[in-house]
Parts: sequence; C-alpha cells; structure tokens
Amino acid sequence: MTRTLLRPTGFVDSPFGHAGKVARLAGGLNWFAAIELIRIEDHQRVSTELLPVESVESRFDDDMAAQWKALTAPRQPLQLGERTIRLDQPQVMAIVNATPDSFSDGGQFADAAAAAEAGARMAAEGAAIIDVGGESTRPGAQEVSAEEEIRRVLPVVRALAERGLCVSIDTRHAAVMEAAVAAGARIINDITALTGDPDSPKAAAKSGAAIVLMHMQGEPRTMQADPHYADTTLDLLDYFTERLADLHKLGVDPARIALDPGIGFGKKDPHNLLLLQELAAFQVFGRPVLLGVSRKSFVGRLSRKEAPKDRLAGSLAAGLAGFDQGVQIIRVHDVAETFQARAIWLAMGK
Repeated sequence: MTRTLLRPTGFVDSPFGHAGKVARLAGGLNWFAAIELIRIEDHQRVSTELLPVESVESRFDDDMAAQWKALTAPRQPLQLGERTIRLDQPQVMAIVNATPDSFSDGGQFADAAAAAEAGARMAAEGAAIIDVGGESTRPGAQEVSAEEEIRRVLPVVRALAERGLCVSIDTRHAAVMEAAVAAGARIINDITALTGDPDSPKAAAKSGAAIVLMHMQGEPRTMQADPHYADTTLDLLDYFTERLADLHKLGVDPARIALDPGIGFGKKDPHNLLLLQELAAFQVFGRPVLLGVSRKSFVGRLSRKEAPKDRLAGSLAAGLAGFDQGVQIIRVHDVAETFQARAIWLAMGK
C-alpha cells in the first residue's frame, strides 16, 4: 500500500507579510510555510519532498486533501459541563498525584485535603484542567487495585469539582472512571487508550466525558525494557487510527477525544526526540494533541539532571517545543513556571 503523509513544517512567527504563502495549523497560533510530503510504502518512508504551502494543493489526491482539511481546521473548544476550554491557544493541565510512589511527587500530599488544596492552587496559577491520579505508572510500577485507587482519588475529585474546577481522572480502570465521573470529573485520561481494562471503552463512551487516548508500548512494569518501533511516528499514527476507529464503532463523538503520543512510555530517547520533532503530524486526525514531558527521565538523561525536581528548565524547553508544533494541551507538575513560559511564548508574535 502506498500513501503520502502530510507533515507541516517551516513554521513562521506570524502570518503578516506572508499572505497566501502560509497556512494556519489547527486554527491555532502556529503558521507554517511548507509541507513535507512523506511517501510511505509498506510502512516505510521511501521518499520525502518539501513543498511551499502556496503550491502544495495542486499535488493533492483525495486522501491528502482530507489530511489538509484536518490539519488546518480549527479545534473546537472542549465543552466540559459548565466549563469551556479554548483550544485556539495552548492550555495547561496540572498533575495532582494522590499516590505514595509516583516518580516525581509521590507522597507529596499527605491526604485528600492536601491534594485538593494543591489542585486549587494550581488552578489559581493558571491550570485550565486538574488531572488527578491514584496509581503510579512510572517504569517498574506495580498495579494498584481499582478499590484502592478509588479510595485515593474520589475525595480529591469531588472536592475540586465542588469548587467549580475542571477535573480530569488519570486512570486505566473502568470502575475508577465511572466513580470519578460520578464525583464530577469531566475528562478521562487513560495511558492505555482504553485498552487496559476490557470494560473501559464502554464505560468511557457511556460517561459523556472527554477522553484522552495515550500511546504506551507494553505496560508500566516492563515498558522500558526494550521498546522498539519500525518507525516511531508512523507506528503511533497507525495506532491512533485504530483506536479512533474502535471508539467510532461505540458511537463516541470524535469531538470528545484528544490524543497523547505518550513521551517516555515505552520509548527510548531517540523515539521521544523524533516524536517531539514531528508532533505537528498528529494534527492530521483533527483532534487536540496533549503533550506530557514534565520532569520525565529523558530530560534528566539529556541534561545530566537526574533528580525529577531538578528537571524544570528542560521540561519547559520541551514544552515550548511542543507549543511550536501546535500542541493544544500540556500536562505539567510546575504550573506557575509553565504558565509564565506560555505567556512569553504568546507575547512573542503568537
């Protein structure tokens, strides 16, 4: 099978002075002047060609035209109960781990009240979404029962939702999804893209919540043992194509779905770096893209800052690279610092 993938590139600071020569990525604040045409045969990149935006449409077949439409169509706001999350500029998702063993902040919050206060503080610092998790998914982590996970997260979700905040539940278990949504969560954020629990797809579909599908090769205990890909970006594009098709069969509105390439989840450093370089390609689905790079181990390896809390600068650099590629949501531990970096990025002609 032969097809051509469109990858936006040649980003410019603003459209001014480039009339007819640039296109807007996903209706956001990024403008690109060129498209890389990646010709694929039998899942292999056989050739690439760089074309200016002003002349590329003359080369389109039907599939390429559909890709172009998805790449340039505005991302509609997420309607989450009474809250509306704009996606024409990047938004911050805050991490609140109600766990004793998460890689960066496990055990930081002594009880549910402390976790809820932390979430409220992060919202005040600029987070549009508070992502609450009750199970560590760091490399080598052991699975937690759904009952224990519910015990950890439910009071936090309920307290934050009662404050009128937009709450996301970070879980791979259907029972936790159902309990959290009943308590006020408006987003289900699943590292297994609803494959980790046979009941998850139907639970998520029935919930009415927005859904974040993340890619992970393997499972947390073994995902970093020996991850490998034929082509990292193409493999993930195929994966998300299949997951979206499966959810379509369940009647899930695509407008409810966001995609996360899962940086660091079953990926070595070259895999992570390629994905960061080619993030704009994931806009081809017409769905919001979420990026999680905060304090991750690849930042430490590349910068010789091994302790998670010493990785702020590298996390910000990776996050800004994501903004430059059109990412709509960034998931972080350090909200105030990220929001400040975002403010400067927005002010510099974006």
